[in-house]
Amino acid sequence: MSFARDESGPAAVPEAKQAGEAQARGEWAERSVWTPRMLEALEKGVKGGVWFSLIDKVYRPRTLQLAWQQVRARKGAPGVDHQSIEEFERGLERNLARLEEELRQGSYRPRPILRVYIEKADSKEKRPLGIPTVRDRVVQAALRMVIEPIFERDFAQHSYGFRPRRGCKDALRRVNRLLKAGNHWVADVDLRAYFESIPHEELMVEIRRHVADSRVLALIEGFLKQGILEDLVLWSPERGTPQGAVISPLLANIYLHPVDVAMEDAGYGMVRYADDIVVLCRSESEGQEALSFIRGLVEARKLTLHPEKTHLVDSSIPGEGFEFLGYHFERGKRWPRKRSLKKMKDAIRSKTKRCNGHSMEAIVSNINGTLRGWFEYFKHSNKWTFARIDPWVRRFRLGSVRSWAAGGAPVS
Repeated sequence: MSFARDESGPAAVPEAKQAGEAQARGEWAERSVWTPRMLEALEKGVKGGVWFSLIDKVYRPRTLQLAWQQVRARKGAPGVDHQSIEEFERGLERNLARLEEELRQGSYRPRPILRVYIEKADSKEKRPLGIPTVRDRVVQAALRMVIEPIFERDFAQHSYGFRPRRGCKDALRRVNRLLKAGNHWVADVDLRAYFESIPHEELMVEIRRHVADSRVLALIEGFLKQGILEDLVLWSPERGTPQGAVISPLLANIYLHPVDVAMEDAGYGMVRYADDIVVLCRSESEGQEALSFIRGLVEARKLTLHPEKTHLVDSSIPGEGFEFLGYHFERGKRWPRKRSLKKMKDAIRSKTKRCNGHSMEAIVSNINGTLRGWFEYFKHSNKWTFARIDPWVRRFRLGSVRSWAAGGAPVS
């Protein structure tokens, strides 16, 4: 399938500048990894758009030290070697020196990933999560710091997930702008098991467009093909990049970049956060065309759309609407979707159980932390949202705490 622009398609959607995008390109890049000379080359472009000699930046002691700091800040569970963050830190100097030597000599090999499953909200399905070892997370973080600016330079404006100085709120602002501009027909696109479906060879083709260092390419392929330990059975994946691996979000964005470019060239109002995609259109016919167009692009990438979760809606009709990044959008308004509200209530319930062993002051402080964080994200909801939540928290949950504290029966 060709990714050429369809001249008969919709007019291009103007893109407002994001808050930090007026700053120099690459300013967010780690300066001890990306030197002024490299940043200048990044801005002007290198010959053929391909970068060589990158592996020495990956195993540089300062890069590994910065990578370790990122891994420690994110915490996380031990991998298959049972080594915790704390244990790695106790022998930090020795562990980083060993990684540097193995990467320098080309003897580094990633260890298997520990596969676990986590519950999906309101679903019988479970989400697979891969837990690399701490040492592998450090190497992946170092690798990402070196190659991310190369690809970030070309990523589309409407892509927001797992990118520097971008986030959910930026994506939500673009959705809001498009809705206000009259784009109320929405193609809600769901990629089926995206992270587990990325074909390795096709992904490596995209990476080779900009990276020619054979040792860096081998390192990436090693992470793609590293074994997975699941229920004491070790197996090798033929597709996908594990959710939970440090490098996976960047690889996922690289693989969908051609789709981003084609949709942007065709003028569609697309908003993508990792594998969460909506395309906002002015009419039903444009929405159908957009859905058909992106379906072809996705299938050309050897991916599939979820047949039940991918659909076209008129968000101006009561009861229709669409969901994106925790919000429900309908009739020009937005409020927390049901699953977001349920998750918050479940969190409050867990902190107000009868036998939690904490004082009233501690419970209230704990609840306030959860509520502040939830409000900060959903504060742009329709005005009646918090008027309904506040009495539930005060009367039914704190009332429950006061009741059992006084010897009465708790309220559920």
